[in-house]
Amino acid sequence: MARKKKEKTEVENGPVRTEVVAEAKPTSDARTVGVLAVLFERRNRGLLLDIVVFIANLFLMRMLVGYFLDVAGAAGNGDGLAQAAMFLFCVSLFVLPPAGAVLKRWHFHQRRKEFDLFGSTLSGCLFNPIFYFCLTVLIFSMVNAFVLQFFSKNGDPGPTVFITSLLIGLALMITHTYLVYRYFTPPRKPPESEFLRSPASELLGDIFLFANMINFQIIWNLLSFAGLPHPTGPFDVLGRILVLCFIALLIYFPPRMFYLAEDIDKKRTWLFLLLANSPVIFRVVVGVDTTAGW
Repeated sequence: MARKKKEKTEVENGPVRTEVVAEAKPTSDARTVGVLAVLFERRNRGLLLDIVVFIANLFLMRMLVGYFLDVAGAAGNGDGLAQAAMFLFCVSLFVLPPAGAVLKRWHFHQRRKEFDLFGSTLSGCLFNPIFYFCLTVLIFSMVNAFVLQFFSKNGDPGPTVFITSLLIGLALMITHTYLVYRYFTPPRKPPESEFLRSPASELLGDIFLFANMINFQIIWNLLSFAGLPHPTGPFDVLGRILVLCFIALLIYFPPRMFYLAEDIDKKRTWLFLLLANSPVIFRVVVGVDTTAGW
């Protein structure tokens, strides 16, 4: 055990006496609490999200995907409650990202005073607004399909309603993308709303973004239910990896990019990203019997 010398002078008795004081060594519980405290810091929310995703992929996601497929099947068979649930799911994909971006924007730029969205080639690729807008178009298409099916009696809303929905959707998609990418531009002045300046707004924004990531993970994990057999050779493995990389650009990185903007240059970030998605990668690349557990 490490020891530290502490000198104490006694004026009354003359001579200087040296006391040896033992320095307490941190216990394992104290170290664990310290690690958790660091993990829950605002600047490390991305790492916390990766850990949550990893745990969900191991223990919860297969069950959630099963429920999702059941609800989607019931919605396809005309179940009104299931259709409403699917509609709300699609709407959440469309609403949660800009809501979280607005709530967290001020706090993000308070930590990153000189943030540059396209400061590197890698960030310029992952944060490409074209990819994100394509994803927004896909999400709106699902929402619009549910809306038209739900409100039209015979499944054919007519050309006027259909064209109107597309025009409204275009305006919503542009607004959605604008609010999301506005997150990465520093505000010129503090928000007028006191709530947006309070820590509670960032916490609520984190909740929205975490919920959005879980929703996207349900879609991402649909690959696990594809029933892929074991690969036939190295080219098959390579092809599956390339497909995963392309899908990740559209499904995984968009909901993660709010936190990736803070830690994209850290090596541990990519290790945690790989860890978070390792269950899906294993099932897709290696091929596992879908009737078995994780």
